[in-house]
Amino acid sequence: MYRGRVWTMRQYAGYATAAATNERYRYLLENGQTGLSVAFDLPTQIGYDSDHPLAEGEVGKVGVPICSLADMETLFDGIPLDKVSTSMTINATAAVLLCLYIAAGKKQGVTPDQLSGTLQNDILKEYIARGTYAYPPRPSMRLVVDVFRYCAENVPRWNTISISGYHMREAGATASQELAFTFANAIAYVQAAVDAGLPVDDFAPRLSFFFVAQNNLFEEVAKFRAARRLWANIMRDRFGAKDPRSMMLRFHTQTAGVTLTAQQPDNNVIRSTVQALAAVLGGTQSLHVNSRDEALSLPTEESAQLSLRTQQILAHESGAADVVDPLGGSWYIENLTDRLEASTLDYIQRIDQMGGAVAAIEDGFQVREIGDAAFRHQREVDSNDRVVVGVNQYVTEAPPISGLLRVDATAAAEQVERLRTLRRERDNMAVQISLARLADAARSTGANTIPLMMECVERYATLGEICDVLRQVFGEYEPVGGL
Repeated sequence: MYRGRVWTMRQYAGYATAAATNERYRYLLENGQTGLSVAFDLPTQIGYDSDHPLAEGEVGKVGVPICSLADMETLFDGIPLDKVSTSMTINATAAVLLCLYIAAGKKQGVTPDQLSGTLQNDILKEYIARGTYAYPPRPSMRLVVDVFRYCAENVPRWNTISISGYHMREAGATASQELAFTFANAIAYVQAAVDAGLPVDDFAPRLSFFFVAQNNLFEEVAKFRAARRLWANIMRDRFGAKDPRSMMLRFHTQTAGVTLTAQQPDNNVIRSTVQALAAVLGGTQSLHVNSRDEALSLPTEESAQLSLRTQQILAHESGAADVVDPLGGSWYIENLTDRLEASTLDYIQRIDQMGGAVAAIEDGFQVREIGDAAFRHQREVDSNDRVVVGVNQYVTEAPPISGLLRVDATAAAEQVERLRTLRRERDNMAVQISLARLADAARSTGANTIPLMMECVERYATLGEICDVLRQVFGEYEPVGGL
């Protein structure tokens, strides 16, 4: 663990334009960050170019807009992709963004086998909690497996999926629901890959996970400990994995955005520190610490630096990194670990009886369970049975926080103009030929779509154009019951 190397410090960042985000990445790296984490704007997440009517008002607001290889080249300008690992929080359009990243690496002279990083690529949780889906679950699962296969053959250092409990917990799930729904999704991904003919030990060592660190310090440490046991048993007993790396739970942690408050925002520094400590005591492989102002805006440079310094103090001054599993052996922690494992297994069994995670999603099971848990939590806050400092108790009047980061409205106009210039200057005939070839591959159940996506992006087809082709073939997802 950390006695050999501390966790990767990876602050999530992206806003306005690729050029502005590139400046933030350079700033974070200069201040000691050890990996990059890309936040994409909403149109990019659901497969629309910045000039699409549905993108209006959203371009660059919650992340960076990436429409083409030109944007990806700008995003990583001056950042050698063979020297830094990159995490990309992207799901419905994950395959396209991976192709853009590989192509940007090639432009730098970096071969795919030299690239390292993580693609979230966890589409199932989008139907449960986050909502940035594009296509129905089953064709979306096909794209996930296509990425598994392509990376196993071409990008061996890349983590092909980060199976995420974070967003479900943010939506109101309990700790055991977070584990259960995450591992049920993981089982579905592994089974889909095995059914497609991939040997489990060929791809399972590159699977990774993404969990939240919430406020209850001991429950969170126990959760991470239970997760490691659960995953090892699932891979060994259910899938017959033989490679020890297939049974290792490698996970990224982010502190809980849902706990950040607009009231008394300095309190958020304390909350995030406690949550980050839980992640470290639980053995996370990489960590993002939320910033004090994120209930109000994207973080300023000063706030992002403070979050990074929080990680550095935990790593180098607290002593928490000096021993493996420091709370192991505590009667309370061991009992709590056992109880979380048992309640998680009970949920997984219920989902198995429904036919697996995809069938349960189609029935709306996870959404209902999380909704009930979120209602119970909010009722406790509203009745003051659950204390939120500065919100329902210990309330004080304070002046509004100043110096918040706001995305300039001109950023979207600049992005749209760059996109239109690209379309005028590229070889549009070559683009149309490549898009037609991608459509043929998408219609063929035995074909891998990733090589054809690579061809499209290298000819400067846009994200929206590629996703429109896939929408025409796969259709669009219609939420269950309007959820």
